[in-house]
Amino acid sequence: MINLIPGKKGTGKTKILVDSIVKASEKATGNVVCIERGMKLTFDLPHSVRLVDAEDYGITSFETFYGFVAGLLAGNHDIQEVFVDGILKIGGRNYAEFGDMIEKLAVLAKDINIVFTVSADVEELPANVKAFIK
Repeated sequence: MINLIPGKKGTGKTKILVDSIVKASEKATGNVVCIERGMKLTFDLPHSVRLVDAEDYGITSFETFYGFVAGLLAGNHDIQEVFVDGILKIGGRNYAEFGDMIEKLAVLAKDINIVFTVSADVEELPANVKAFIK
């Protein structure tokens, strides 16, 4: 299942994400992963959460992000939840490409919860992206 937390910069998206990660880590029987750019959340997350810096793996587009997550899920069947902070900082601001990527990811991760923060107004996003806003 894919869920998006949209909003302009400074609207509290990352705070909501961190709270969700903490709750997920407390109840998870499997692994919880957080992907971000720049390792800014290092001290905000429990040690049990696997924190991944997208820059360390050369993730600079939605295509490489999809491939990375596909490999991550293929290599670890114990992953229950994946959280992504600042997906547009990782993949770029092409909303059509973002929409295509999350549609493909939704098929791949039907049994896994994936949550993204998206620094954009809901009105800016295309319909296929809006469909994933909870």
